[in-house]
Amino acid sequence: MEAQVLFHVEGEALFGVLHLPQRSPAPAVALCHGFTGHKAEAHRLFVHAARAFAQAGLVALRFDFRGSGDSAGEFRDMTISREIEDASAALDFLQERAEVDPGRLGVLGLSMGGCVAACLAGQDPRVRALALWAPAAHPERIAEHIAPGFGPGPVMDMDGWDLGRAFLEDAAALRPLEAAGRYVGPSIVVHGSEDAAVPPSDASDYRVSLGGACQLHFISGADHVFSSLAWKAQAIQLTRDFFVRVLTEV
Repeated sequence: MEAQVLFHVEGEALFGVLHLPQRSPAPAVALCHGFTGHKAEAHRLFVHAARAFAQAGLVALRFDFRGSGDSAGEFRDMTISREIEDASAALDFLQERAEVDPGRLGVLGLSMGGCVAACLAGQDPRVRALALWAPAAHPERIAEHIAPGFGPGPVMDMDGWDLGRAFLEDAAALRPLEAAGRYVGPSIVVHGSEDAAVPPSDASDYRVSLGGACQLHFISGADHVFSSLAWKAQAIQLTRDFFVRVLTEV
């Protein structure tokens, strides 16, 4: 079963879709989308992932961060730290659902959402399983790349997105690899070998920070969002099997 849901952060509504397995209560996974992304993601990547998770016996929640997709708020107010708050609220929402086993929660993050998921896992002991897809490991470098496009004002026009200067300041201060190092649970990192948006070396950096409990998989030939049926299927299968093993076989 799939149902549209909403929850709130600081009075602002976040919209999502909850995918439920046949049996409950069950472990649950929150899916964190990427920069300028949304709860479906490119070529419905998150839709297919969430459905695969539910078919395997997991609850899956894909949702829009504030200022993205259907959720309330403005993109100009978006920062990675605010998205970490949103992801934490997603876990709050899942914990309150009768269909969820609150002691078995996981997080999946794509691209910038991977940075969000890593930071959340490093500070929130509720995260029992962490999956990162093409995760950005160095937001300070992204801030440095974007900064020259800013004029004197608080907002820049980034291909029609009103990106706020607060994003740059926040990204420059974050250290997701250090946060990942504080996470002690099992993890998996999946990255395309030909990713032109986030270098595969970022995946290797996370592997080092996450330590021996981390599985690292490079999908040969794949781009940033696994843009072929074969690449997508491989990323989803690897991650589904990981979550099933870690969250259900206990």
